[in-house]
Amino acid sequence: MVSQNSMRSTLFRPMPPRDPHEPHRAATPLELFFDLISVIAISAASAGLHHAIADGHAAQGIIRFIFSFFAIWWAWMNYTWFASAYDNDDTLFRLLTMVIMAGALTMAAGISLMFESLDLTLIIIGYIIMRLAMVVFWLRAARNDPARRNTALSYAIGIAVVQIYWIGFYVLQLRSEIPFHVLFIIGAALELLVPVFAEKKNYTLWHRQHIVERYGLLNIIVLGETLLAGSIALRNASGEHFEMALLYIALSALVILFSMWWLYFAEEEQLETHDLSRALTWGYGHAVIFASGAAVGAGVAVRIDIATHHAKIGALAGDYAVAIPLALYLLGLWFVRDRFVCGAPARYVLPTFAVLIVLAPLTPLALQGVAVLAVLCVVVRNYLIQRR
Repeated sequence: MVSQNSMRSTLFRPMPPRDPHEPHRAATPLELFFDLISVIAISAASAGLHHAIADGHAAQGIIRFIFSFFAIWWAWMNYTWFASAYDNDDTLFRLLTMVIMAGALTMAAGISLMFESLDLTLIIIGYIIMRLAMVVFWLRAARNDPARRNTALSYAIGIAVVQIYWIGFYVLQLRSEIPFHVLFIIGAALELLVPVFAEKKNYTLWHRQHIVERYGLLNIIVLGETLLAGSIALRNASGEHFEMALLYIALSALVILFSMWWLYFAEEEQLETHDLSRALTWGYGHAVIFASGAAVGAGVAVRIDIATHHAKIGALAGDYAVAIPLALYLLGLWFVRDRFVCGAPARYVLPTFAVLIVLAPLTPLALQGVAVLAVLCVVVRNYLIQRR
């Protein structure tokens, strides 16, 4: 029989910081489960963007996609960095993680309402559930890590204070676009500032290889949005009435997807230092990479709607729904990695091809031209790096 003391140690183990140089540190099954739940919410935001663009409300859809994506990404990112430093895998840690998952699912359920009517009820409730669970996490860290007690308490207090702001934001029930946007941006800025101030004196002992792996795994799942859209195009193209246009869309989507994967998982080091400013640049900058990766999938879905006559916009707008987020994906990779680790001229490949990809829809090749440029970007970048 398991003794009472042994059971208690399983339920509530101490939570000291983990060794930041621990060998063979890999993502846990719980973290992978957490990623899956987060991607359900990302998929809901991507679907909202897809339908908004297809219905001719691109500007409104993009803004609401950014807002909903920020909430999902920020909650995911905070948990990921905390777990990298303090995951002790006791019962309480698992239960708090599952509470955060429940909050993510609540947010996912409310995203369509937010796109339709700016109704933030479920998103705010889900987000606050996720963030208050993080407050408990940081209070546990403050208790078990005396060297970084002030850092952990700064996180706990900062997160709690910002949640009071979001409750006030919800109570106002804003339906006017401009005040809604302004107050949301203020709230997002407050969230982003919490780690900046908390980590100033004594940063948490996160594991560099573990963090790089966690970000890479989420990027793979996000890229699945494009894979799903491409498979839908193939399915529709092979229906009763063969559609060559859908086949072109599917093949272009797959080529773009494979190129995005290849560019992200290059041989160069993603995050080569524990320096705080570098870590913040890399961690925050990935918001552009993740959001644009999901938006490429939404753009492919829009292009399918156009080809099947279910959209209210033309082919050029549909091509740009793919080209613009793809260009942002390249610029995001340049911002967080290539400008630090690549020498000239390889350092300038991603920005150059981002510009060319934005121009591609204006050419006769259109979406196929975007796909060709994505492949050329991979080839040119690899060639220049290998030559150097």
